[in-house]
Amino acid sequence: MTVAVRSFAKINLGLYIGARRADGFHDLRTVYQTIALHDVIRVSVVVKSKTRGSEIEILCDDPRVPLDSSNTCYRMAALVMEALKARGKVTIEIEKKLPVQGGLGAASSNAVAAMVGLERVLKKSLGRAERLRIAAEVGSDLPLFLIGGTVLGVGRGEEVYPSPDFPSMAMVVVTPEIGVSTPKAFADWDALMGERASSDELTHSASSDRLFEVGCALSAWLSHYPDAGAPTKRGGRAGSLLSDLVRAGIENDFEKVVFPQFPELRDMKRALVRAGSRYASLSGSGSTLYGLFGSTAEAEKAAGRLRKQGLRAAATRTLTRREFGKSSLVVGRRSSVGGH
Repeated sequence: MTVAVRSFAKINLGLYIGARRADGFHDLRTVYQTIALHDVIRVSVVVKSKTRGSEIEILCDDPRVPLDSSNTCYRMAALVMEALKARGKVTIEIEKKLPVQGGLGAASSNAVAAMVGLERVLKKSLGRAERLRIAAEVGSDLPLFLIGGTVLGVGRGEEVYPSPDFPSMAMVVVTPEIGVSTPKAFADWDALMGERASSDELTHSASSDRLFEVGCALSAWLSHYPDAGAPTKRGGRAGSLLSDLVRAGIENDFEKVVFPQFPELRDMKRALVRAGSRYASLSGSGSTLYGLFGSTAEAEKAAGRLRKQGLRAAATRTLTRREFGKSSLVVGRRSSVGGH
C-alpha cells in the first residue's frame, strides 16, 4: 500500500525580522496561515530487517526539485526511520503543484507530509515532542505543518504556538516564474540593517525590543479571533480581519529587500490591489504574492482578471486547523510519478 498525503502550503500574515543570532539565524515574528493549495506526497516502504540502515529514493518530475540528500523529504525520511528503528527502502514520490522557492513553505510541508506518510505505512507513531524535534532539525518552518490553521511563529520560526483560528478567507495566489533565495534575502536584509546601524538608527537591543513589541501586538491581535471556522462574507468577521490587517500595518519585512531586487514583484502586488484585494503581501521571502478577498466570487473574478494580464493566478482559500487536519491524509495506490 502507498500512503498519499496532501502537503498544504502556507502564507505569512506579516513577517518581522530581528538581528542575526550567534547561531547564524535571525529572530523572527510571524503569523503562519495554512491554505488549500497543495502538493501530494506518496510514501511506500519495503521493510528489510536484515539490512543496515535504510535506502531512500526521491521521485519527482519537476527538474527544480533535488532528488538527493539535500531534499527535505530525504532528510526527514532518514531521521524518522532512525527514530522508529525501522529499516528498508523508502520511496517518496512528490507530485509538485506548488512553486519551488516560492515562499509558500512547499519543501517544508513536503517533509512533514513524508513524516506522516511514513508513520502510516510503518504503523508506528512518533511522540509529539519527537515529531516537533525532528521537524525543527530539518528546517525552521516545518513545525507549523504539524499544527495547521493560524499559528504564531517566533525564534527562527521553529517555535510555534497554535493561535485562535481566523475564519476561512477567500484569496488569490500569484506564483511568478522568479525564484527568490531565502539565504540571499536574509543577506540583503543584513546589509540593509548594517547601513542603518552605521547611522545609529538600529542596534541589536533596539531590534530585540522591536520584536518583543511586535510579538505582544501580534498575540493581542490574534486573541481578537477566538472562533474558528466562521463563514467568509462581506461585512462579517472576515471583513473585520481584513480591515484589521490594513489598520494595524501588518507587513512583511522581506518586501524591503526583495522588491528593489525584483521590481516586477512589487508590480504584481499592486495588480492584486487593483483587482480588488483588501490586503496583499509577499509570502515568506517570496516570490509568491497573495491577496485576501471578502468573498469567493471576488477572488475568482480577480484571478481571472490577473490571468488575462499574463499572471499565474489561482483562487483558493485559507484552511482552519480543523480543515487542515481532516483534509491532509488520503490513502491510495499509484505506480508512476505524478504530474501537474
